Amino acid sequence: MEDLEKPHILYACYSHLSREGENFVPEHVFSYVMSGSMEMFAGGKKYLFGEGDYRFFRKNQLARFVKHPPAGGEYRAISVLMDKNTLQTLSNELHLPVRKPYTGDGIITLRPHNLFSSFISSLKPYMDSGQVINPALTNIKVREAAMILLETNPELQNVLFDFSEPGKIDLEAYMNEHYRFNVDIARFAYLTGRSLATFKRDFEKIYHTSPNRWLQQKRLEDAYVLLKEKGWKTSDVYMEVGFKDFSHFSYAFKKAFGMAPSMVAAQ
Repeated sequence: MEDLEKPHILYACYSHLSREGENFVPEHVFSYVMSGSMEMFAGGKKYLFGEGDYRFFRKNQLARFVKHPPAGGEYRAISVLMDKNTLQTLSNELHLPVRKPYTGDGIITLRPHNLFSSFISSLKPYMDSGQVINPALTNIKVREAAMILLETNPELQNVLFDFSEPGKIDLEAYMNEHYRFNVDIARFAYLTGRSLATFKRDFEKIYHTSPNRWLQQKRLEDAYVLLKEKGWKTSDVYMEVGFKDFSHFSYAFKKAFGMAPSMVAAQ
């Protein structure tokens, strides 16, 4: 498992449609689409990013995304993950505190700027070589990315240097919106601002059942609707509703409805 306390620069390259289901965004990310396009769903909104787009993703989000390569080409993107340690050091050195809570969108399309294009150009030689970037150099580039974001979008100071943990939020509203994300219960607890024990206690007060049972029931009910009423293929449904493993989905579905998913789809 990657150490999320260390800075990372990631290069993505796909020659075929990539449905990666969902992703937990644990750190702020500055990203650039070199070719192709990406659909992203987060916070109840749909975003579309194409070639030449610069993006900023706020940390502690759940997001679904699909990467589309261009005809006859590859989807390519560079992402800079801005880790907490690097940002805390930068905040202390430059005396840049949070002025007020950030209330904007969790995903921002950034206006093109020559500082962005110059920065991305400085990374391309490392991406093309296929070699792992030296950790010391990675740290420098992450700091540079943060400084460029502050220079071009000063309001992001209130995002980049907010090191507080997620606050306690409405559990029912959050779960009703995010139950299709296949993350563990501990992650849901963290994102709703609760310890695991408190999350389970609050959850059972609201839903009168355990989180795991409720999640599986909700996902299976959605799968049934997609198969029966929407005409989805069984191979597409299981990831859409939050199952990572098809065999587990098929077993749970048959146990719940008395027939295999393929039988429902064929009716």
